[in-house]
Amino acid sequence: MFILFHDKEQRHAVLWFEKGLKDVETPINLNMYPVEVEYEENRIYENVCQGIYQGGNFAIDITWAGGEDIKTITNIVGIPYIKIDISIGPFIELLDKYLDQRNATDVAMLFQDSNRLDEALYYWVLSDKPRLILMDVLNKTTIEHLKSIRPMPSFYAILTTSAALPPLLNLAVESGLASLIERWNIVLLDFSNANLDNLSSHESLTILSLDKSLCCSLLNTPNCQCPSDFIIQKEFLGNSLKVLTNVIENLYKRNVYPIKPECNSTLDTNVLEEFNDHLSSELQQKNFITKTNDTLRLILKGEFYSVRDESVEKLGSYDEVSGVSWEHSEGPLKIKRYFRIGITHAIPWAYKKFTKNGEFVWEGYCVDFAEKLSQLMDFKYDLVEPKQGSFGVKNKNGVWDGLVGDLQTGETDLAIAAIVMTADREEVVDFVPPYFDQSGISIVMRKPIVKTSLFKFMTVLKLEVWLSIVAALTVTGFLIWFLDKYSPYSGQNNKEKYPYPCREFTLKESFWFALTSFTPQGGGEAPKSLSGRALVAAYWLFVVLMLATFTANLAAFLTVERMQTPVQSLDQLAKQSRINYTVVESSDTHEYFINMKNAEDTLYRLWKELTLNASTDGTQYRVWDYPVREQYGHILLAINDSIPVKTAAEGFKKVNERTDADFAFIHDSAEIKYEISKNCNFTEIGEVFAEKPYAIAVQQGSYITDELSRQILTLQKDRFFDYLQSKYWNNSLRTECEDNEDNEGITLESLGGVFIATLFGLALAMLTLIGEVIYYRRKRKNRKVTDISKKKAIKTISVNPKPNVITFGSSFKQRKPNINRLSPATTQALWDSLGKADHDKPPHQFTN
Repeated sequence: MFILFHDKEQRHAVLWFEKGLKDVETPINLNMYPVEVEYEENRIYENVCQGIYQGGNFAIDITWAGGEDIKTITNIVGIPYIKIDISIGPFIELLDKYLDQRNATDVAMLFQDSNRLDEALYYWVLSDKPRLILMDVLNKTTIEHLKSIRPMPSFYAILTTSAALPPLLNLAVESGLASLIERWNIVLLDFSNANLDNLSSHESLTILSLDKSLCCSLLNTPNCQCPSDFIIQKEFLGNSLKVLTNVIENLYKRNVYPIKPECNSTLDTNVLEEFNDHLSSELQQKNFITKTNDTLRLILKGEFYSVRDESVEKLGSYDEVSGVSWEHSEGPLKIKRYFRIGITHAIPWAYKKFTKNGEFVWEGYCVDFAEKLSQLMDFKYDLVEPKQGSFGVKNKNGVWDGLVGDLQTGETDLAIAAIVMTADREEVVDFVPPYFDQSGISIVMRKPIVKTSLFKFMTVLKLEVWLSIVAALTVTGFLIWFLDKYSPYSGQNNKEKYPYPCREFTLKESFWFALTSFTPQGGGEAPKSLSGRALVAAYWLFVVLMLATFTANLAAFLTVERMQTPVQSLDQLAKQSRINYTVVESSDTHEYFINMKNAEDTLYRLWKELTLNASTDGTQYRVWDYPVREQYGHILLAINDSIPVKTAAEGFKKVNERTDADFAFIHDSAEIKYEISKNCNFTEIGEVFAEKPYAIAVQQGSYITDELSRQILTLQKDRFFDYLQSKYWNNSLRTECEDNEDNEGITLESLGGVFIATLFGLALAMLTLIGEVIYYRRKRKNRKVTDISKKKAIKTISVNPKPNVITFGSSFKQRKPNINRLSPATTQALWDSLGKADHDKPPHQFTN
């Protein structure tokens, strides 16, 4: 007796089996006991025992879910076990072999009725085929579901009979689902191709069917015509029963069969071994049945057709021996997959660039990344921007917007953007390994605009200091003159001690000495008197101290001028009050400071609870000994006072407008580095903190997760991300900035006044020279006029030898004139006027 194990939905197969037993011609009395399998715990054992108690001694399994548990129990008992595959597995396997040739990774399978749905689902799950993404009956509800599913299936397949095909295909076309007809495949469940000519209007449609030779082999009629009501599973079950009956007859003749098993004991017989040997011999005579792991299945043979040029043309065929063969060498058209990729604006990750026609195209790091993935994974894509939000924020109702929301609702298939991996986002979407792990939060400020001045060195000291120095120089010069004039020990008042020429400190010389003492050259010869030298020593000490002070302050001023920013870290920014700073409102950076402030509050609350509730010595924990330095509360308060900006562009604009470098913007470090590479006015403050990775987000359970992970690892190995980083963070543009290098020297604008002062001295010297020349010439001219007047006066005296003598007083005294004080020309003129010869010497004295 056969124990027939079947599923609840296989009652029609039980009738096929019963009819098959009647059609078998054998002298053995064959009976059947059907057992409906219940998959609850311990129920399968009861099902097997139930069949054995009824006299069953041969187990046949036609269930869809498989009978590993049934096989295990029957082997223990010692009765033969065979599974007969009467599912639609051959049709699905034929579809699978064809999709392999088209680089398919997923398929949506549709049926003409629900009777085949569970059957196909069991087969697909047990066969471990990963391409299935949808199985359902083709109707209007399914069509609407297919239109909204993301990722959109790469291929579609309808499993139907020839008679039911036209209305199903028309429904798909009219609803717009089959707009890409080259992605659609028809798997015929029968051998009637009479209606295929009606498909000529659907170019590129693919049709798959089993080879007609299988029908003839099952019917055992050469050159047969498969009837319209031919059911391949029914015929295969009947042929399998004939094979098994022949095996049982052979065992019966050898007195090996029948056996009488018991459910609670094990038969020590060689029935199973002899059964397998005889079954193998019988199958060698059949060219359409094979045995695989105790399962009898149909040897697969199929054909592929395509609608071309308004006719149905054969593409190729498949059989298990030679595999796939094509009528033409090019084979079928390989269709690329299609994905909707979520993207949002974030410089330099993705941004819109408008063309001359007013349209825009996406550019950026993530855009290039998506294009590279499309080449490696061979898919087409569209970039989809969220209708609401950007990266994704969860509202009070738990609903996400932005990229995360689109993935959750299926609007997009994956998101390639600067999206951060967080725990709450992973509750609704999946992430692949990060493609960028160098991002975080950074600070940007504007380089201060230094007000350069040619007379920078003059600003080292205040005006009152300069006036004080001038006053000290003036007073010192006057005192040097005064002391040298009235001191009895000075050079000019002590000729006996200093018979050699000494420096005479006139008022002019005194001021010159005081002025030249400020130079390394020195003031020259010092006064001789002790009082003068005491004054000069004190003055020199003053000069040394003032020169040292000036030099030190000048170096400090020039150093401060070259400093880029007044703060160098977040800690310094938090401690000062002159520089304001802010973030983008509701951004990840804003949330970071809010979370850190809450963390500080929580830690302090826990510390208070620890100290106040401590049962140990009170000196061990004290509230005022709180060990954590709090700063984020102060930072968040300063951010709120400065009012967070709405967008990053607004933040960078405010930084650029504050030429005094009194405003900082805290934002994503990657975007800050990009802006710094484009704008010479910006500089980054400190190091990156709160580092976080960026990763691709996909729908939960998406089948492309593993493939994306492998491709990212490949791109990392090929240094593709290094190329993108050098492309969008091109720091070579910084070389065009005026003061790009930190070690460049002092500029001419800072010390130009020194050169101007030197040039002014040169110009003053030249003007003085011109004045001296003019003054000398005028003096010489006046001297000549005086000499001529004196000459005329002497001639007048010689004409009148006896002038009237006017005498003052009562006597006349002879006087010796100082001839040396007369110029040679005057002396000669006087001598000539007296009528003396030229060769006579002029007299040395005259008598009035």
